[in-house]
Amino acid sequence: MTDLSTHTGISTHTGKTLVAGVFGWPVNHSRSPRLHGYWLAKYGIDGAYLPFSTRPENLVEAIRALPKLGFKGGNVTLPHKERALDAVDALSDVARRIGAVNTLIVQEDGSILGHNTDGYGFLEHLKASAPRWRAEGTAVVLGAGGAARGIIVALQDAGVARIVLTNRTAARAENLARDLGGSIELVGWETRAEILKDAGLLINTTQLGQAGQPALDIDLKHLPREAVVDDIVYVPLETNLLAQARMRGNPVVDGIGMLLHQARPGFKAWFGHEPDVDAGLRAFVLAG
Repeated sequence: MTDLSTHTGISTHTGKTLVAGVFGWPVNHSRSPRLHGYWLAKYGIDGAYLPFSTRPENLVEAIRALPKLGFKGGNVTLPHKERALDAVDALSDVARRIGAVNTLIVQEDGSILGHNTDGYGFLEHLKASAPRWRAEGTAVVLGAGGAARGIIVALQDAGVARIVLTNRTAARAENLARDLGGSIELVGWETRAEILKDAGLLINTTQLGQAGQPALDIDLKHLPREAVVDDIVYVPLETNLLAQARMRGNPVVDGIGMLLHQARPGFKAWFGHEPDVDAGLRAFVLAG
């Protein structure tokens, strides 16, 4: 019989294991367990990150149980990000402005802080992938869903001078602009090609171009060649939008880095280590 106590390839947890997880319905699509598992192994941390398939009607009760079970916190993914607002004791300023939570942090006193790191992840990946981009110019944002809210808040906080927003459903864009305020200029979806002439940054926050979704129909002929094109879709990793932009010579930013960077603040809060986003992590998560 094999003596498992001497088998160095087996990883065990102890009574000091730090635990976090992700709530979703369904949750099997989430790459967060793979992402955080990579970091836990890389840094040799006695920790675990678990997926929780949680029905919407059970979400608040499940989140409220985190401190009772000794969890350090967790993530919230679709379709729970807005519902999670009702499950926390306090909200960060960013989460309040966005109107959604993606990160839960259990405080020392057992209370739960709701935070949102989506915009942080977007901006960190943008700065790492397109270091010559500057906030002084115009950013054109396609889409007015939850991702757009997080990204626009990040752009506002970064000091972007002008944000132009367009969406297929005008009412959603109007609601977003009203909620977030600031320098958001609304334009019709039918003018999406013409508004690119002054852009320094073009961001697709819609699902258009994602595998199984309709293509994003946009003509880039008016877009300046130095403008950065960012698509938050990462399946496929190179969307048709990015392929078009690359052929024109525009700097491009793919969607996977936003996912990787948005996870950093939560990992540090739960497991006490500032993680790196590197090529090894990127390849590992994409292979999952």
